[in-house]
Amino acid sequence: MADPTPPTSQPEEPKLAAAGEGEEGEAGPSKKALKKAEAKAKKEAEKARRAAEHQAKQAAAKAAAGNTEDLATENYGAVTPQTKVDAERVNLKNVGDEHLGKTIKIRGWIQNARMQGAKMAFIELREERNWAIQGVVAASAEGKPVSKQMVKWIGGLNIESFVLIEGTIEKPLEPVKSVRVANYELHIKKCYCIAPGPEVLGMGLVVANKAVTNFDDEDAGADVSVEEARKAVEATSIDNVPSASMATHLNNPAMHKRAPVQQAIADVRMATRKLFAEYLDSQGFNQFEPPCLIGAASEGGSNVFGMNYFEKQAYLAQSPQFYKQFEIAGGRKRVYCIGPVFRAENSNTPRHMTEFTGLDLEMEIEDDYVEVRHMLEQVLLYIFRGLATRCADQIALIRTIYPSEEFLLPEPGKEVRLTFAEGQALLRAEGPEEYRNVSDDEDMSTPQEKALGALIRQKYNTDFYVLDKFPEGARPFYAIEDPENPKVTNAFDFFMRGQEILSGGQRIHLADVLEARIRKKGVDPTSSGIKEYVDVFRSAGVPPHGGGGIGLDRVVAWYLNLPSVHLASYYPRTPKRLMP
Repeated sequence: MADPTPPTSQPEEPKLAAAGEGEEGEAGPSKKALKKAEAKAKKEAEKARRAAEHQAKQAAAKAAAGNTEDLATENYGAVTPQTKVDAERVNLKNVGDEHLGKTIKIRGWIQNARMQGAKMAFIELREERNWAIQGVVAASAEGKPVSKQMVKWIGGLNIESFVLIEGTIEKPLEPVKSVRVANYELHIKKCYCIAPGPEVLGMGLVVANKAVTNFDDEDAGADVSVEEARKAVEATSIDNVPSASMATHLNNPAMHKRAPVQQAIADVRMATRKLFAEYLDSQGFNQFEPPCLIGAASEGGSNVFGMNYFEKQAYLAQSPQFYKQFEIAGGRKRVYCIGPVFRAENSNTPRHMTEFTGLDLEMEIEDDYVEVRHMLEQVLLYIFRGLATRCADQIALIRTIYPSEEFLLPEPGKEVRLTFAEGQALLRAEGPEEYRNVSDDEDMSTPQEKALGALIRQKYNTDFYVLDKFPEGARPFYAIEDPENPKVTNAFDFFMRGQEILSGGQRIHLADVLEARIRKKGVDPTSSGIKEYVDVFRSAGVPPHGGGGIGLDRVVAWYLNLPSVHLASYYPRTPKRLMP
């Protein structure tokens, strides 16, 4: 049976789309087209969002890396010859309400610096002494005049860098307790580093301004490394701030001297020197200048520094004594001098130095040697009273570091003057047991002096007094013997807080008497230096005269009750120290 013939395949007629179902119709885009367009728009928007986000992240990354443009580069950095700051120069101690809102410039040291986030930093800027102010630097929204980079640079400055700053004076929200200028702060607009501080300080300012308690290791030389110097930092005090030894202080002279307490001590020292000269000028004294280099050991002692002087031997003067007397012999009625004195004594104590500053005077005696004693008393009382008024702020600051009781002075007309024998008698009667048998013929030891000073303070309510009529054996060959009792001399010592600060008295003015006493002391009157000294009194008639020598360093140290005279010296010299 034959297969049936397959039906012929005919193409289907296209169906007409219903209205609204095609891509476009007479009524506009179809629903499908609209959905497509909407999806495409969303996709493009998401793409743009992601691109913007990526770009923002890249910009933030660049900013974090410091690659963004810095619009404040002219307002900070290392100082150059082209750096100009035209604002008014104002010292911190003079800042007041009249400066509020004003732009000023200040030069000083970075005392402290800390960042407060990425856009703000605080610094403490210090001028001389302890005059310091808080500085605030904050990044401007537009990046100028202060940028984030500028803030970061200022916040990272090394401590004790010396800078030039321009800023406006404003009131802080509350007083800044960490600085002396507490009621104002400096809003910084420009900052230039004049001299950078080191990465690590050998001794910080806080440590430098602590009390020195160790004076035993002063043999450390200036070549000690920074690390070794730091190891010399001693015990920690109750406020957890360490103190440093005297050796560490002296091996870091810049920071030692930047300490406010040391600057205050230096102020008291210079005021003492000026008051001495001021009073004597008012009393008709003439200042002169003795030499430091001499051709023979003055006073004939062995405690002198010798040196080669071309083809001769020379010495550093251990006293201006002879030259003061030469001035009197030369017709001056009253003279004084201020200068270095050298003693080659191997004494390693808190009260000795091999070089110190002497305040010396000499004057003609008209009737009695007490004229000299009175003059020396008056000049010292003038100094003490002057310091109390002129250096009140410095003394108060020093006492916060080195506490001390007020220096007691006798009432006018009630000055305490004891003979040496009376002082020894007081020690025997009321002093410690070990001084029950002290002699009137032997000089006092340092412990004796301190014990007597404590007794006199208790008995007479004074820290300043005189011991007169020293035994003949305790005085140099030029001291004149008491004509009524040759066992003692018309010589005296002055004391502060039980420690000697002055020796003085009447000198021998007749050549024959002087020569006899020189022999009595076991010195050859024809020896070099001594012969020339005696010959002055043979060359012309010399009037009776006397005077005294005051140790400036000791006056300052004992007035302030410092633990060592070395703290009162600018650059102390001891048997173990010649640097800095």
